[in-house]
Amino acid sequence: MTGRESIPAGPYMAMVVCLLLIAGHVSGKEPMDADAARLQWFRDAKLGVFIHWGIYAVDGIDESWSFHNGHVTHDDYMAQLAGFTADRYDPQRWAGLIEQSGARYAVLTAKHHDGVALWDSEWTDLSVVTRTPADRDLVTPYVEALRGADLRVGLYYSLIDWSDPDYPGLLRDEKHYEDDPVRWTRFSESNHGQIQELSRRFRPDLVWFDGDWEHSAEEWGAAEIRAMLLADNPGVIINSRLQGYGDYATPEQGIPITRPDAEAWELCLTMNDSWGYQPGDTNYKTTNQIIRILVECLDMGGNLLLDIGPRADGTICAEQAEILEGVGRWTGKHAEAIYGTLAGLPAGHFHGPTAVSPDSSTVFLYLPHRPVGPLMLKGIVNPVAGIDVVGEGSRLEWDIKMKLSWSEKPGVIYVDVPENVSDPDVTVVAIRLDGPVELYRE
Repeated sequence: MTGRESIPAGPYMAMVVCLLLIAGHVSGKEPMDADAARLQWFRDAKLGVFIHWGIYAVDGIDESWSFHNGHVTHDDYMAQLAGFTADRYDPQRWAGLIEQSGARYAVLTAKHHDGVALWDSEWTDLSVVTRTPADRDLVTPYVEALRGADLRVGLYYSLIDWSDPDYPGLLRDEKHYEDDPVRWTRFSESNHGQIQELSRRFRPDLVWFDGDWEHSAEEWGAAEIRAMLLADNPGVIINSRLQGYGDYATPEQGIPITRPDAEAWELCLTMNDSWGYQPGDTNYKTTNQIIRILVECLDMGGNLLLDIGPRADGTICAEQAEILEGVGRWTGKHAEAIYGTLAGLPAGHFHGPTAVSPDSSTVFLYLPHRPVGPLMLKGIVNPVAGIDVVGEGSRLEWDIKMKLSWSEKPGVIYVDVPENVSDPDVTVVAIRLDGPVELYRE
């Protein structure tokens, strides 16, 4: 592409609209305008908190995978039911920490691959209500606390249930039984029943599926699950792990190197190396590292879903709470450059992550390091109306070099950033333009 290029409201929007309109006729999904409206809050949210909580916190072992991979027996894994008390569970405290972090939504593991439900399900007796000292529904108070804090409610649900005798898988490469259509039909009825139960009882804003890799969309009844959820709640959004019937992509653990090929996406990430509570795992990322990962997601137009793992009693360990508080210091200061932003400039304009304001008239430059010399920003056609430090208020001086009267080339913007305006984690500089940003791309 040569010449000038304006930043649209979303990358390649016209092409995406056409493709999704076509896809709507094929799959039965809503047209693009309905999808866009449903997804808008999610695209604007930018930060969420994942909560992996279950009986695996009792012994501090891998959730579900520890028995599936043969590290412990299924009997020993299930013996943890006796130690799951939730006796210090304080959902208001959870909601307060989530809100303080700057997250706009949270996702709780209502049921992981082990099949243990955190609510009183009519479809199974394997729940914390019937089989643990907790002896109560833990999802309802979570939902109420989040809604009381004006946070969006997400529920994680594993399509897999390695503990259900009607599900063919138990251990890796081992089945409960050979393929049996009668048992699979019975399992599917229960599986769909639990999903509808969550949908109708809690009306989540987001359903986060997992485990879809073990069966096809047809086997799971993915189309029927999607239709059921949207019939119950037309505003619900669904993650990608429903064999092609979700709304947004979910890369896991690794920061994408190139922008994911999806209109909306979310990086799910642990604070240390474990999803659930494991006291022996002290390999925590620093608050600075997590903020810089968030900035990388903003640059590519995505969200960060940052995980915590409460203890079996419901408390959140100090290391995780401190990270949430530290992230909240930065998000609170830089809200303008986070929520509702669009993906940043293409590579080559600035050496570092960027984002663009919702009206495309401001370019945010994220500085993970203190610059040596002035910042350099290339290929901005618009006149600069002003430059300032977000959350700090200082106006910055700038200079434009190589802008020649006889050339359409826009010149290079140099910005001086004094050390005394730097943020201890990531400084954000706002380039205010006289209109939607236009890029010179020759």
